Amino acid sequence: MLDREGYRPNVGIILLNHQNEVWWGKRVREHSWQFPQGGIKHGETPEQAMYRELEEEVGLRSEHVKIIGRTRDWLRYEVPDHFIKREIRGHYKGQKQIWFLLRMIGRDCDVNLRMSDHPEFDAWRWHDYWVPLDVVIEFKRDVYTRALQELSRFLRPPHGLTRRPRDHGPHQPESQPAAQTETPAVAAEPEQK
Repeated sequence: MLDREGYRPNVGIILLNHQNEVWWGKRVREHSWQFPQGGIKHGETPEQAMYRELEEEVGLRSEHVKIIGRTRDWLRYEVPDHFIKREIRGHYKGQKQIWFLLRMIGRDCDVNLRMSDHPEFDAWRWHDYWVPLDVVIEFKRDVYTRALQELSRFLRPPHGLTRRPRDHGPHQPESQPAAQTETPAVAAEPEQK
């Protein structure tokens, strides 16, 4: 589903813990990290899409999070041609996103990266709010900066001391053993997510 200008409606999710660290996911079989995001299906509201994507990509449900804020307007980015499938080149331009800021009220062990047959992430960690954007694919960096800046007004002082980033290795939080099964191959196609 594209709008008249060739942008696919999409949601982005910035998930906070109680120290105002953000949930940072490593894309399957890649060395890039990103926030959860995904398309809005026909008939869905941005909030409904956000909850669906959160469960599909991170394994969290509405009872695990609280909505803190969202961007006022759509934030857009264009996808370079070499990332776009041939059959939609000329029609598809990029993504327009509503970003949500969520506070996790569940536990780290509630995260499950294998809720889908086609996982997006194979590891995750908590990171300082102002994540290093050099590990984000270049064409998304401006949108990430704008989303983080706009949503930072909703931050409250963190509980306790800020901790160092914790990497939750392949597939599972550190409190659970890693799965023994192979992760299905996933083609990294930005226009799909």
